[in-house]
Amino acid sequence: MKKAKLLTGIALALTVGSLVACGGKKTEAAKTSEAGTSAVAQAGGSLNDTASTDLDTLLNLEVDNTEAAMALHQKLMEKENDVLIENKALWEKVFLAADKGMAMVEDGSNYGDFLLKTIENAKDQFSEEELKTLREGAEKIKKIEGKLTILEQKYPECGAKPDNCDVSVPAENGKPVSESSLGSFPAFEGQDLDGNAVKSSELFGGNTVTVVNFWFTSCRPCVEELSALDALNKQLAEKGGAVVGINSFTLDGDAAAIAEAKDVLAKKGASYRNLRFDTNTDAGKFAMGIYSFPTSYVVDQKGNIVGEPIVGAITDKKQAERLNQLIEQAVANSKK
Repeated sequence: MKKAKLLTGIALALTVGSLVACGGKKTEAAKTSEAGTSAVAQAGGSLNDTASTDLDTLLNLEVDNTEAAMALHQKLMEKENDVLIENKALWEKVFLAADKGMAMVEDGSNYGDFLLKTIENAKDQFSEEELKTLREGAEKIKKIEGKLTILEQKYPECGAKPDNCDVSVPAENGKPVSESSLGSFPAFEGQDLDGNAVKSSELFGGNTVTVVNFWFTSCRPCVEELSALDALNKQLAEKGGAVVGINSFTLDGDAAAIAEAKDVLAKKGASYRNLRFDTNTDAGKFAMGIYSFPTSYVVDQKGNIVGEPIVGAITDKKQAERLNQLIEQAVANSKK
C-alpha cells in the first residue's frame, strides 16, 4: 500500500487506536463513507458491526462504486488496527527491533512483508508460541494491505485523509503516553546532521524560545508538517527563537538514517537544524520515551519545558493556537 507506515515501537501509538480523530461537522468524505456502508452490506455482509464481520468476508468482498469502496477501506483499516491492538506488547518488541534502514516512505511495499521480515530478524527474542502469533498477525496484515492497495488504485479517494481531521493520540489513564513531567529539558552534547557540535546550554541559552520537534522519517504526519515547521522557524527567528528537529532514527549517529533524514528535509524545504545525540544519555532516554509522533516541546531560554507537549501535527488549527500560546509564554519567561 503506497503510504507511510509507522514502523517502530515508539510509533505504535499512532498505529494502534483509531486511525483518524475528526472533530466538528462531518466531512464530505466521512458522509460518503457512511453512505457506502449500506452498499457494502448489500454486496455481502453487514459492516455496521466491525467485530462481527469476518476478515475473510471483507477481503473477498467486491464493490463497484466509490462510496462502498471507502466504507470497505475503513473497515479493513480497523481490522488491521485490531491485529496490532490484540497483542500490543509483542508488536512493540517487534517494532523496537525494526531495521531503521528499512523505513518505508511511499515506496509501495507491502507493510505485511516488512513485518514478516522484521519478525524473522528478531525471532530469537520470542517464544515459538509468540512467533506463531506474530506471523499469523503479519500474514493477516499482508492480506489486508493487498486489498487496500487494490481499493486505492481503483478508487483513489480511499487513501485520502479527510479534512478537519488529526491523527489520534491514545492515552493511558487519560493522559497522552508521551507526556513528561514538567521541568528542564535534559542537558545534552550532540551534533547536528552535518556533524557540527551542539550543546543544549548554548542552544537554549542563545534563543528566547526553542521548539523541539521529535519526528521520524517514515511517519507521514511528521513529514507533512516539516514545511510548516520551517515557516515557524523563520517566524521565531524574528523573536530570537528557533525550531530544532530530533529524528529518532538518527540517534547514535546511524549514517544511513542521517542521510535519509537529510534527503527528506531537503525535499520538504526544511532548512532548520536537526540534532542527534546518544541514546544512552539523559536526553537520549528522554527521546526514546516518547511514544506518539510528531511531538513538539517548547523550551524557554533557561532550558525549562513550557506547558505540556504538543502531541500531533502543528498544522492543526487548535494545535497551532496552543503552540503559539506556549511560545509567547516562553518568550515572556526570557524577559524575566
